[in-house]
Amino acid sequence: MAKKTTKKSSNKTAAKAPSGKKVAKKAASGTSTGKAGGKGTKTGVKAPAKVRTAERAGRDAETAQKLTGLADSIVKSALSGREPKVEVPTRSASNTKWNKSRGILQMGNAVQERQLFNLGQARKFMQTLLHGQGINELIEADKTLSLRGMFYKGLHTIQGTGTGGKGEKTFDDQTESDSILEDLEVSIGSLREELHVFAKKRGTMVGNITVIDSGDEINCRKMGSGGYAVPSICEPDRIQFEKVDADFILHDEEDTVWQRFNEDRFWETHNCILTEGSGQPTRGVRRMLHRLHKEHGLPVICLLDCDPWGHYIYSVIKQGSISLAFESERLAIPEAKFLGIRSKDYEACGLSDDVKIDLNDRDKTRAKQIAEYPWFAEHKGWQKEIKKMMGNGFKMEVESLITKDISYVTEVYVPERLKAEDWLS
Repeated sequence: MAKKTTKKSSNKTAAKAPSGKKVAKKAASGTSTGKAGGKGTKTGVKAPAKVRTAERAGRDAETAQKLTGLADSIVKSALSGREPKVEVPTRSASNTKWNKSRGILQMGNAVQERQLFNLGQARKFMQTLLHGQGINELIEADKTLSLRGMFYKGLHTIQGTGTGGKGEKTFDDQTESDSILEDLEVSIGSLREELHVFAKKRGTMVGNITVIDSGDEINCRKMGSGGYAVPSICEPDRIQFEKVDADFILHDEEDTVWQRFNEDRFWETHNCILTEGSGQPTRGVRRMLHRLHKEHGLPVICLLDCDPWGHYIYSVIKQGSISLAFESERLAIPEAKFLGIRSKDYEACGLSDDVKIDLNDRDKTRAKQIAEYPWFAEHKGWQKEIKKMMGNGFKMEVESLITKDISYVTEVYVPERLKAEDWLS
């Protein structure tokens, strides 16, 4: 790919950018209404009311209508003498299909029923309606809540139930609550963001991009050592891309590796965007990567550990996940690349025995499972990669490259691999 000329603050030679990047264009909706770092609201002055955009208002009305439709169907069943029930699409491996032509995982058509008068299903039936009511209240108030907040919003004791009539809680823990929220997403065909629910922020970004976050302009070139915290909700009505000058995205598995790249200002010398997901990336991080890839043609290059878990993270970024197969179209990036660290790097980089971490039984079992994924099973490169890792008998972390030199990963390893386009896809 022809690389555009950019002004650099370093004399280092930038690595060849991955091919396939489209000319970056300013987002049409990226109008700034304020800047980060500006003066705060003066004491005694009421903050301006939040304005609901026409796009979000329409989306909220559609989501509210779906919730009303769900409630109406239950009432109609009760009034006609039929047992009230809710149909929930099955979120399981057996109901997940691999769409080879599109390169993503998709949910099948299987559904399960939740019946009011079935003792094994009545609790989940109640929880579904309880969260549905809570979401409707959020939409009406034009406010959002965290997953943890939704757990507490729906939490109370139902008097006269439980052992000895002491009362039974509506939710035992947040995990139970989170699962019901995901069921609601697929039941009414609305995304979590459309339900006004967000997850804990996890993930960071820095580089040659300016974003508009809820009206505030964020220049990711001037984010210091901490970077921009990627929000849970990255939909167009909240996040717009004002200025995208980068040629590609380098996604790191861990914050520790990301810090090395940021401190060495890799994003500046190689004209890219650096992101990290603190392990398995959140939906917010995956959505941000997906949008930048789709809307601005930025190739996504992954730098992950050489172990079954690093391979799985790449698989989720590339094809989607079983539990969130219903969101693959807005999260999966079939064109994503796996740069490393690779099983061959122990010899290729002349690493010492100190970096070896023996594969345990759980690692070996997971590696075999991943090798059987359809998108890996038919890929000779990935079969060779997993086979060599199993043959080595050990795994490696990206941080192991520090044994060569503190900045070996930023000054030698990644630049050379990018220039040679040495990656797995």
